[in-house]
Amino acid sequence: MRFIDGRKFVLPLLLLGLCAASGVDAQAAPDAAYQAKRQQAVDLINHGKRLEALPLLETLARTDSRDDEVLVALAASLVEHAATLPDETAAGKDRLRAREILDRAWELGNTSPLAMNLLQLLRQLPASGAIKFSDDPQVDQAMRVGEAAFSRRDFAAALKSYAIAFELEPTNYSAALFTANAYDRLDEFTPAADWYQRAIRIDPNVETAYRYYADMLAREGAMGKARSMLILAAVAEPYNRIVWRELRAWATINHTRLNEVYVGVPAGQNDEQQTRGADQPGPAASAAWQAYRRERASWQKGDEFQKRFPEEKQYRHSLPEESAALTAAAQVLESAKGDQRAAGSWAGTQALDLLLELHQADLIEPYVLFSLGDAGIARDYAAYRARSRDRLEEYLDRFVVPAAR
Repeated sequence: MRFIDGRKFVLPLLLLGLCAASGVDAQAAPDAAYQAKRQQAVDLINHGKRLEALPLLETLARTDSRDDEVLVALAASLVEHAATLPDETAAGKDRLRAREILDRAWELGNTSPLAMNLLQLLRQLPASGAIKFSDDPQVDQAMRVGEAAFSRRDFAAALKSYAIAFELEPTNYSAALFTANAYDRLDEFTPAADWYQRAIRIDPNVETAYRYYADMLAREGAMGKARSMLILAAVAEPYNRIVWRELRAWATINHTRLNEVYVGVPAGQNDEQQTRGADQPGPAASAAWQAYRRERASWQKGDEFQKRFPEEKQYRHSLPEESAALTAAAQVLESAKGDQRAAGSWAGTQALDLLLELHQADLIEPYVLFSLGDAGIARDYAAYRARSRDRLEEYLDRFVVPAAR
């Protein structure tokens, strides 16, 4: 992992509904003093004062170690506190402790988006818990000074330090991203947008700048533009769960939901029996899935895989195999479409209609990468994205992410 940026922990993630505060007041404790301290912590966190809330959260966690929402808030505050520490060893200990606390909250049943995002990121930490922003010691130090200032909400000072880092290393993604986010926190949206775009140009295959930019756009009420940025985030890192939690949250706020795009391939060898059992009767459906299985067999048992991937010694499920198999099935359906009797044997069946629609839109490959991306297929993603990024975007736009209402 290249880096973990504190804002993934300490900013209210786009529309997730639970930045640590929102749930902290959700459960009632019988002790009035405890409840009063809890509400005080809520108020501080709601005003972005996680460092000030940290001592209260420590006390609350000692008083009731089963208050999972307090534990999540404490972990988030510890991560922010870590950024203020000049000693990276001490900072690493804070982050590792935050991870342990989140594991405890998870065991207690807290599966909030914040908890999931924090755990996903903290579990990628090295054994020391340290974060490195650059191999250049001067750049790394400037970034740490900036992060300490940012955590203290001194955004002007943070910008000065990030500027030093960026001048020394103009390709530093973190320096550009954090500069954008500091302007964002100052409600200076024009320079923030410029710097988010600069971070994207530095590395378009990291999701973070798209996501932060989407967060800012959503706060301005530009939900359509936020949607576009989140689609780009998903194209950048399709197998990053944070991106999809963010997209689902965007959909919820816009009173809609992401489309579950999936063509179920019948299991077993008796395709006609299987398709009828799945309410997909008739010879056209059977012929389509037989074509699918023949194509896959030519990859698995023949030499098709070695032809396509001569440098790989061992077979794996791949994008070209699955795409070719689904295309073969779709071509059978397309041929049957002109035959009224054959068409009637599957028309109106959701899975087959969807397959034909994907084929006619020339978007089977993006579908495979996003919906069927197992470990083998995922290995083909980067190369496909490099040559066909626009088709990935088109697929998400047309089939997965509904328009803002």
